[in-house]
Amino acid sequence: MFNFQELIDVIIMTLALGYIFRDAFRKPEYHHYDPLEALRHIRQSTAWQDFQFAAMITAPAIILHELAHKFVAMGFGLQATFHASYSFLALGILLKLLNFPFIFFIPGYVSHSMAASPWQAALIAGAGPFTNLALWLVCQALLRSKAFMRTHRSWHAALFLSSRINIFLFIFNMLPIPFFDGGQFYVSIYHAIVG
Repeated sequence: MFNFQELIDVIIMTLALGYIFRDAFRKPEYHHYDPLEALRHIRQSTAWQDFQFAAMITAPAIILHELAHKFVAMGFGLQATFHASYSFLALGILLKLLNFPFIFFIPGYVSHSMAASPWQAALIAGAGPFTNLALWLVCQALLRSKAFMRTHRSWHAALFLSSRINIFLFIFNMLPIPFFDGGQFYVSIYHAIVG
């Protein structure tokens, strides 16, 4: 299922994503007792807590996206391998260090060994974005569930941000851009229909 290098890549990607997005997705502070007290104190959340929160929000959306490609390809009997894109992760870290307002990079990808049929290629390409769509639907259902939100109020920010990230990844990856999931998905569908 997984080899040792894939596990290392998942860990490195998670650490890089936590670092890159730790300022964008900070752990919220909950001050239920005195709002004026919250205004008097400088942010108490540490950089480590922000790092953990950012990794918890971003890594599952991206890693599950890539693993969906892997498992669908494996379901068709292909040898599929998950890779962290070290050059793009380095670019993301560099952009973060330079304080770029928008950071765009491809943190990982899945390679598979043999050519797939057009329908198989379409399903492999669509597996990642449709996983993000499914994660968005789960987050939306939990956010709308009054019973869940009453018992897990501290999860609201995490679910809300995860929802936003997953719908962004779905929409972006389904755009018909060459070499991206959407481009491969639509081209494969076209070849499957036209021949």
